[in-house]
Amino acid sequence: MPPLNALRAFEATARHLSVKNAAEELCVTPGAVSQMLKALELHLGIKLFQRVNRGIFLTDAGQGYLPPIRNAFRQISEASRRLAMSADTGVLTVSVTPFFASAWLVPRLRSFQKVHPDIDLQVVSSNALVDFARDGVDVAVRHGLGRYPGLRSERVVAVEVVPVAAPDLIAQYGMPASPDDLTRWPHVHDAERKGWHLWFQAQGIDDIGAPRGPAFDDSSLLLQAVLTGQGAGLLPAAMVALDLADKRLVRLAKVTLLEAFAYYLVYPEASHEQAKVAAFRTWILDAAAGNVIRKTTSKNRAA
Repeated sequence: MPPLNALRAFEATARHLSVKNAAEELCVTPGAVSQMLKALELHLGIKLFQRVNRGIFLTDAGQGYLPPIRNAFRQISEASRRLAMSADTGVLTVSVTPFFASAWLVPRLRSFQKVHPDIDLQVVSSNALVDFARDGVDVAVRHGLGRYPGLRSERVVAVEVVPVAAPDLIAQYGMPASPDDLTRWPHVHDAERKGWHLWFQAQGIDDIGAPRGPAFDDSSLLLQAVLTGQGAGLLPAAMVALDLADKRLVRLAKVTLLEAFAYYLVYPEASHEQAKVAAFRTWILDAAAGNVIRKTTSKNRAA
């Protein structure tokens, strides 16, 4: 790793294109900034600045080096800000999928706020996997089988799912007479590629072979793939209710509840004893007891 002070001098000088202005920002002398820049170039073995007359310009190497260095400082600053805010103000950052946020969490948040007015929730909508140490997230809710090595995972709520396809695909393959017919269809999958396997098992069909076809970690992208005829998809009934009503999609079989394929509360083991994490865990598990995300005609669509 290059010296941190040298990287700060590089970022400031590249931003101002001035050693003098960078020195004023860093509260050091211009000579000190020049020495740090020389040390950094020596460390890297490449010129970062081109000095012409009284001006200074970035070389091609310097222009390529600046964005990741600037982004790194921004990430450090943002992570430090979130850490300070979380520790000092009782902010709880919750990362949830867009569909779960709109269909289940947001309509129930008022009850959490009544019970815990001292905890300010910061809800982050994302489908990506969470790096709890890097992203400043306290707890996450994700859809799948709840298998997250190194993390604590607790089932929150099951989802009613339904197999659907675009009319063009049905024109090609014909309407399935039984679930067994769907084993011969092209499929689009969730990121774990487990949804269809569990669905076929629930229909009493075990031998379906290895899952083939594209997979998506974002349910809205999976829905778009189904709408464009790339394969049959297994999606929450609430998410596709409007597309079914508008005939953009066709239901291929009855709605099914897959108990294991559910939404899970996920968080680091070390966070279990934190008061705000424990409070949210108790609330969400109590709120979800016996609940299912069912088919509805409301506009609960993934963002």
